[in-house]
Amino acid sequence: MNDDSFPKDARGCIALELKAYLSDEFDLEIGRFEAEGLLDEMLRLAGPYLYNAGLRDAQALLMRHVDDVNDGIDQLERRPEA
Repeated sequence: MNDDSFPKDARGCIALELKAYLSDEFDLEIGRFEAEGLLDEMLRLAGPYLYNAGLRDAQALLMRHVDDVNDGIDQLERRPEA
């Protein structure tokens, strides 16, 4: 993932969170540069899965809305009188 596709302020915040997590959980001290490198690698590895999950969620939401529209059209449809 390149720097343009991820907000710089978010990168900085997440890098600081990663630094704190590694320090607290593993007693491992890394610098901000290393934390940003770790973030880049995590995004490279997990990014496609997260992106695809987001697409599936959006598709499911859209399909629910299409179903609602179809139900509304069915309710408006006129039936011939018997």
